Amino acid sequence: MSEAVDAVESFQLAPVLDLKAAAPLKAALMERRGHPLEIDAADVQRMGGLCLQVLLAAAAAWRTDGVSMRIGPRSEAFLDALRIFGGESAFQYQPEGVSL
Repeated sequence: MSEAVDAVESFQLAPVLDLKAAAPLKAALMERRGHPLEIDAADVQRMGGLCLQVLLAAAAAWRTDGVSMRIGPRSEAFLDALRIFGGESAFQYQPEGVSL
C-alpha cells in the first residue's frame, strides 16, 4: 500500500505585515509545519523586516523538514519588500520528486 501524499495547504498573508503581525504569523505557520504549504501574498500591502524574518525562518524549517513551501501569488508590495531586504529567492524550496 502506498503512503498518502500530503495535500498542499494554502495560507493567506494579511495585507499589513508589521510588528503586531509577527507573533500571530509565526503561530499560524507553526500550526502548519510538516505539511506542504503555498502562501498567498497577493493582498500584502506592506511588509516589515520582522515578518520577513518569520517567513525566512519558516522557509528554513520547511527546507530542514524536506517539505515543500512556496509563496505565490505575490503582490507588488510584497515583491518590493523582498527586493529591499534581499530575499527574492528564499521561498521556492521543493524537495526532490515533489512538484507543486
